[in-house]
Amino acid sequence: MTAVAPAAPFRQLVLASRPLSWINTAFPFAAAYLLTTGRVDATFVVGTIFFLIPYNLAMYGINDVFDYESDLRNPRKGGAEGALLDRSAHRRTLIAAAVTTIPFVVYLVIVGSPLSWLVLAFSLFAVLAYSVKGLRFKEVPFLDSATSSVHFVSPALYGLVLAGATFTPQLWLVLLAFFLWGVGSHAFGAVQDVVPDREGGISSIATAIGAAATVRLAIGAWAAAGVAMLFTAWPGPLAAVLAIPYIAAAAPFWSVPDAESSIANRGWRRFLWINYACGFVVTMLLIVWVQVR
Repeated sequence: MTAVAPAAPFRQLVLASRPLSWINTAFPFAAAYLLTTGRVDATFVVGTIFFLIPYNLAMYGINDVFDYESDLRNPRKGGAEGALLDRSAHRRTLIAAAVTTIPFVVYLVIVGSPLSWLVLAFSLFAVLAYSVKGLRFKEVPFLDSATSSVHFVSPALYGLVLAGATFTPQLWLVLLAFFLWGVGSHAFGAVQDVVPDREGGISSIATAIGAAATVRLAIGAWAAAGVAMLFTAWPGPLAAVLAIPYIAAAAPFWSVPDAESSIANRGWRRFLWINYACGFVVTMLLIVWVQVR
């Protein structure tokens, strides 16, 4: 049997950063900062690049290092849905995450305010706490989904604070809807990994309450996010319909048994494409919001 050579170092780092998910953290920051300030300046560019690549390399790369044993049992790993890092790449990945992150953080601290420092520190703490030994929030059921959601909501919150936004009830509702979307997304993503996570001794919301109950929780979170958007300023209520495709993607797995939970990967793959389509719609709605405000 011919041994499979490990991926080239740079390719492994790119895979570890989950390129398909880069936009999920960069767009919230960029949109929040740009819509608040109305300008594209150095801070906008630096912050967007930071949340596009270094932030994702830190978030997912650290996770891949500390999840190595369970990832070995997970057939999804080794491609776009997550790198299966060779042991020899672990130290390099952690160093790369630190080296690419620190310069951006230094700049953002210099141009920011004490409140923005606090939000940025909270965001980075959530990145570390999710995976590193001694914290491992990802192994605390329900806290895992909440922390994962923070990974995506905090760039938006940070962009708003850094830009000096005024927080209205409608804005808080948008952030709440985004948070609920993130909770549902993480929960649904955990369903497909019930078997390998249990075999690897890793706890998650899905291993705790079971695959079917987790699918239902995800659907409930997305539905609640849609309801929250109904009470936001126009054209925000139009975004409520964006919950429907997510719910439709998860609904076929409403009663999926734990032993067959890997089939939820079909829904997860659809979820990844739904994100892009819904992201386009959100962009259009933001353009309309700028025109009518």
